[in-house]
Amino acid sequence: MGKERFVSYGKGDVFAYRTFLKPLVGVKQIPESHFTERSNIVFGVNVKVEVGGKKLLPSFTEGDNRLVVATDSMKNFIQRHLGSYQGSTIEGFIQYVGEEFLKKYEHVDTIKLIGEEVPFETSTRLSVNGLVESDVVFKHSRNEKAVAQIEMVRTQSGVEVVEQNSGILDLQLIKVRGNSFIGFIRDEYTTLPEDNNRPLFIYLNIGWEYEDLENSTGVVPNLYVCAEQVKDIASSVFHELETPSIQYLIYLIGCRVLERFPQLKEVNFQSQNHTWDSVVEDIPNSEGKVYTEPRPPYGFQRFSVTKEDLQQNKEYADTNNLFK
Repeated sequence: MGKERFVSYGKGDVFAYRTFLKPLVGVKQIPESHFTERSNIVFGVNVKVEVGGKKLLPSFTEGDNRLVVATDSMKNFIQRHLGSYQGSTIEGFIQYVGEEFLKKYEHVDTIKLIGEEVPFETSTRLSVNGLVESDVVFKHSRNEKAVAQIEMVRTQSGVEVVEQNSGILDLQLIKVRGNSFIGFIRDEYTTLPEDNNRPLFIYLNIGWEYEDLENSTGVVPNLYVCAEQVKDIASSVFHELETPSIQYLIYLIGCRVLERFPQLKEVNFQSQNHTWDSVVEDIPNSEGKVYTEPRPPYGFQRFSVTKEDLQQNKEYADTNNLFK
């Protein structure tokens, strides 16, 4: 039996901005983060939408556009529905859009949406009490951003979510000391020296999946996992650890995230090593050094951390009297 033909099309880079979206308040507080709420005074999102279905096949094989929803219409649908969205998270918004799209266009069988945050940060203003945060002026950030993805299919009983995940993209962290890389295989191909105290510059994409899909939307705020808090956990664990490798670092970050947020079932990582190359090793009367960008090849890692890992890590820590 042949594989069923895959038919889909869509629209990317659908930017939508809304001011004064419902704020996200009441989130769980964790020791690693000062984050308490998301004001959503400026809510920015970049959406990619992809739809599919058997009834779309004639548009490919016969040039028959009678059931084609123009991608420009998809763009308008997404942007206008940001105006009627009543929630406060990207996850909730893309789920809302997906459900409404499948209601509107009954011949479409599947929809997949990816929403990337367009982040804005607060700025300061001078007041009689000194510097305070402005509630009308925000800075467009080029730093890390939250992301969410959902895939939905039409079934005989209604609409079913087949995949949902959340995450943070493009987190970049440099730790200037307290990192080593030793004990690896040395043979005729090895030119990298062992290093007991190196800077470590990492790029991280971190994703997570919920045990219960309903917790992903933020409708119950204290069961929602905020990207801002996951970022703070990553930097806190990086600071605490005498880092023997990126692999062990992301393992411990994943365990900490699962410990703080038991409503998650898995945390996954895509990491890269972009540690700088040394230029000047010794500077008189200074512990500093001079570095430059590394050469183009970079190392990367892909790894997922589960609740079983968390339990094993706790048992190991207890047995060896760690973290006490």
